[in-house]
Amino acid sequence: MTVATNSRYQKEIIAKNLDETSDTMDKLPFMLHDFGFRGSSSVESAGIGGCSHLVNFKGTDTIAAIMTARKYYGCAIAGFSIPAAEHSTITTWGKKGETAAFRNMLEKFPRGMVACVSDSYNIWDACEKVWGGELRELVCNRKDGCVVIRPDSGDPPKVVVKVLEILSKQFGKEKNKKGYYLLPPYIRVIQGDGISYETLGDILENMKKHEWSADNLAFGSGGALLQRLDRDTQKCAYKCSYAVCNGAEVNVYKEPITDLGKKSKKGRLTLELEDGSFVTKEEGTGDPKKDQLVTVFENGKLLQDYTLDEIRRKAEIQLLLDREIQQNTV
Repeated sequence: MTVATNSRYQKEIIAKNLDETSDTMDKLPFMLHDFGFRGSSSVESAGIGGCSHLVNFKGTDTIAAIMTARKYYGCAIAGFSIPAAEHSTITTWGKKGETAAFRNMLEKFPRGMVACVSDSYNIWDACEKVWGGELRELVCNRKDGCVVIRPDSGDPPKVVVKVLEILSKQFGKEKNKKGYYLLPPYIRVIQGDGISYETLGDILENMKKHEWSADNLAFGSGGALLQRLDRDTQKCAYKCSYAVCNGAEVNVYKEPITDLGKKSKKGRLTLELEDGSFVTKEEGTGDPKKDQLVTVFENGKLLQDYTLDEIRRKAEIQLLLDREIQQNTV
């Protein structure tokens, strides 16, 4: 629940910036990529958390998430990835061999998208002298995809904009219909360092300030997506709220005088929709017929078997739902 909620709010931030600075929302499903497998506490937790992220996006390097979605949510292939270098596959070539390492990536994967981490030594030289110099022709002649440059250190809002500026001097840029700059379609950038709900918006806002479209960038998120969380992240925990003791109904709750933020809901609960918002009715005051919660698993039996497609539809952000309505009425 926590991963899916966090991921969804990041989707809202990205979608808002795309809506303001891009001509299309087509890339949104792949703009927050799951890098979190290696930082998870177990394969099982990576599968559960990674599958939760796939409710909102379709980009992932967490294979366990794809398997979880296939086994439990009826989705054969829930997520996708591309060939991508990481630091050891570049630095084993040595500092003097960095250009050869980059060239090797392009030649081993001659078509489609390919990503290459480029900050092992000097990200500015890599963008200007290597990608925009020695390897410029290979980049420009890319077929059926693009080369994705990955900075991975420094202050993300500043680094991303500087990388875009350097690449634009080497490859050119043009304005889209919204008046924001785009790199040529054969080159893009992915920021995979320090990405979280708290930081992602700052990067996009700085791009917007410098007249860059969000369409130039994708994000990768690792520990902050799957592992930097606990029950206090969103104040979400299971607690008993109602019991019958010796035939008497009891509202079970706590209300500590030293921290009213820990006050728990009490009595028989229903979750109801009122004017488009969810409201929890306590102490049996709600209408069970209006309860939005349904029993999914009880006494060892699965009573509701949702597919990932159904869950994705229920979780879709309002901006995209509104766009869909507009398109259907035109």
